[in-house]
Amino acid sequence: MLKTAMSAAAILVATTAMASADGVQYRQARQSDRIEAGRETGSITWLEGLKLRAEQRHVAKVADYLRDGDGHYSGGNGLAVRRLQNQASADIQDAKDNNRYRVWWLPRVGY
Repeated sequence: MLKTAMSAAAILVATTAMASADGVQYRQARQSDRIEAGRETGSITWLEGLKLRAEQRHVAKVADYLRDGDGHYSGGNGLAVRRLQNQASADIQDAKDNNRYRVWWLPRVGY
C-alpha cells in the first residue's frame, strides 16, 4: 500500500513538473496573442506594444534560464516564472485599460 501511494505521488509530481514547462510556453503564446489583439484594436499603442513585447522576451529568457536540463522547473523556479507571467499579464491588462488609443484614422505602425 505504501509503495503504491509513493509511486502515485512520484508520478503526480513528475506530471506536474512537465505540465508546468508546457504551461509556461502556452501562457507566453496567449499573452503574445493578447498584445497583438490589443494592437489591432488600437487599445495598446505602438510604444506600449514595444514595452510589453520586451517584457515577454524577458520572461522567456528567465524561464529558459530556470528550466533544468530535463525541461522542468523545480517548485521555487516554477513559482518565480509564474509570478513574472502574472506581472506581465497585469501589465497587458493595464495597457489595454489605460484609455490611450491609437487615433482611428492613423495607420497602424510597428509590429
